[in-house]
Amino acid sequence: MMSRSTTRVARAVLGHMGPRYFSTTALHGGVASDLQAIRGVLGGTTTFLHGNLAQNSEKLFVGRMRLPAVGGARNVGTFALGDKQQEEEKKVQGGATGGAASAGGGNNNKGIVSYWGVEPAKITKEDGSEWRWNSFKPWETYKADLSIDLKKHHAPVTFLDKVAYWTVKVLRLPTDIFFQRRYGCRAMMLETVAAVPGMVGGMLLHCKSLRRFEHSGGWIKALLEEAENERMHLMTFMEVSQPRWYERALVFTVQGVFFNAYFLTYLVSPKLAHRIVGYLEEEAIHSYTEFLTELDKGTIENVPAPAIAIDYWRMPPNSTLRDVVMVVRADEAHHRDVNHFASDIHYQGHELKAAPAPIGYH
Repeated sequence: MMSRSTTRVARAVLGHMGPRYFSTTALHGGVASDLQAIRGVLGGTTTFLHGNLAQNSEKLFVGRMRLPAVGGARNVGTFALGDKQQEEEKKVQGGATGGAASAGGGNNNKGIVSYWGVEPAKITKEDGSEWRWNSFKPWETYKADLSIDLKKHHAPVTFLDKVAYWTVKVLRLPTDIFFQRRYGCRAMMLETVAAVPGMVGGMLLHCKSLRRFEHSGGWIKALLEEAENERMHLMTFMEVSQPRWYERALVFTVQGVFFNAYFLTYLVSPKLAHRIVGYLEEEAIHSYTEFLTELDKGTIENVPAPAIAIDYWRMPPNSTLRDVVMVVRADEAHHRDVNHFASDIHYQGHELKAAPAPIGYH
């Protein structure tokens, strides 16, 4: 008799509560409704449970049934939460969600719920307006030094210098054939390659510093700074010209080949690797000079400068594409100097850490 009663109770309870706890649909109600359902199902058969023991057993049973995390609630015990506790938990969760959403404000960010306490700080410009960029902050911006000598050139004298020089000249040929006078797309392709050496060099110096338990003389930061600066060039030109599908495919190919080739070159001969980059930057200066010539001729429309460029280089609000190309060319000239300098250090028999790195040399 007892066995039959227990079977009927179990079937009825599962029939009533099964869809609530093993379904993907939204759930309504709480422990109170579950207890009421159980009492209705048990009816007169609960007489074997006496007084408070019956109520506590019911709570224990329902608490175990609610163990799966449902609707985002966290049940960490076997006992069911009271109505008051549930309301407090919902308020806490609602407050966390609202706080995260408000912290996201600006930049079209969605609120992200997290209890780690990592919230973005609200940053403003000097004029008090909200800072709109997440990829860089106001203290990372600067005014480009346009007075730098653009005509400086390292004459290839040694064998490795000549290898570096002619390697770059050979690499320029397919670029001229493929892009011809499309300087916007040419600049994008150039920056996808130019941003690789700094990252590779910085990464290898970082690993070397860890292996040898020694400082790098600031060169890790200097090279990673160069890589980030080149990437910002790319982000800027992406606002001016969008690459076609086959140009994107070409970037995948060129970047994959160049990254691995430069990685191996840097492992074998850092002085050759830096010399190659120095000559690449000289070619970049030449390419941007031709870009400026086409802008002056009117062949390429001198559109307003992208907002990201105005903020990154602290340019006047009425700046144009020509102004952007000017500051990018100046950046490339600084990268030219840094890499030829790094190669000279190696040629003189020293490691980079022997000379202070030109951090912030823009």
